[in-house]
Amino acid sequence: MDFRLPESAQAVRDGIGEICSHYDMSYWERCEAEKRWPEEVWAELAKGGWLGLAVPEEFGGGGQGLLELTVATETLSASGSAGGSAFTYVLTPGFGAMTIARHGSPEQRADLLPRLAAGEIETCFALTEPDAGSNSLAITTSARLDGSEFVVNGQKIWITGVQRATWMLLVTRTIPAAEARPRTNGLTVLLVNVPEAVAAGTLSYRPIPKMGANTTPSNMVFFDDLRVPARNVVGEVHGGAVVLWDILNPERILLGASALGGAEVALRVGVEYARQREVFGRPIGANQGIAFPLAAVKAKIELARLMLYKAAWLFDRGEPCGTEANIAKLTASQAFWEAADAAFQTHGGMAYSLEYPVARLLADARIGLVAPVTEQLLLNYLATQVLGLPRSF
Repeated sequence: MDFRLPESAQAVRDGIGEICSHYDMSYWERCEAEKRWPEEVWAELAKGGWLGLAVPEEFGGGGQGLLELTVATETLSASGSAGGSAFTYVLTPGFGAMTIARHGSPEQRADLLPRLAAGEIETCFALTEPDAGSNSLAITTSARLDGSEFVVNGQKIWITGVQRATWMLLVTRTIPAAEARPRTNGLTVLLVNVPEAVAAGTLSYRPIPKMGANTTPSNMVFFDDLRVPARNVVGEVHGGAVVLWDILNPERILLGASALGGAEVALRVGVEYARQREVFGRPIGANQGIAFPLAAVKAKIELARLMLYKAAWLFDRGEPCGTEANIAKLTASQAFWEAADAAFQTHGGMAYSLEYPVARLLADARIGLVAPVTEQLLLNYLATQVLGLPRSF
């Protein structure tokens, strides 16, 4: 058993770390305050080829796997972007490039993968609905085949990155949930050209004001007789569940990596303040009431990292990783929240001052406990699917 990172992942850490070294915490604070995408970092990632890590080499990518994407996300997050970094690697390299590489048709792969690798186009993912919440199988956005096109009607919520996306991976029902046997049947994933649909008036969106992660807006999205060519199906008609699991497990892992990086930032902020701030003639970090919570966070960060890397390693080998992905997401998100809380307590009243990044870290840390799946549902999965306890519904 070898716990050393492979050379490919170490190269990712070094390369992205070099880019991030040019952008300090104040840069990420400005992006958040101005509610703008980190264009400068994105351009450097594209120029260096870091957006195409999961794109096969024949399409101009790096031919790497989810482990490398996980390390990339963690490194970017730990540089200071914290929770906001997730969207850089989840939206396009994760949702877009990895999904098309695994499940796209030959035509989709040839058309989209080179442009995704170069950062010329971006993607978003639309699954969650107002009435379905975390119950993905209960979505009602419908896609009805009409000749050579699907006609889509419905709505989605909390869809991030629509404004920048050229293509949306849209999860629809081609068989209503009440009629599907088994319940996972009847899901179909469609590629939607966002600018064309917006211009046609068949896709509209409304940003949702939110308390954090404002570098990328999240939206309500509405589909009104949206027409999508049948050739834009990703995977098989009615068989979208296979595609969906290959999106959701990497999503959990990558968001866990972002949370892990955020925990590193919060810990670093707390430790630095504990070293420098003096009260009663000594640094406050000399007090066990300050030191021990920070030390406990360090232990939890290291434990979460082990599970994240294991989950990504399993996914890259085509082995089942649902349990590991859920545990990784759960533990990394908890570590971020506890790190942000410890940093807040360490700063005391100054944590309320926007001179310090603690408020932003606390807001970003809270996201991971409720999205894209709640802490309670992750625990319910472990209780029922792993421990075999009775279901409550």
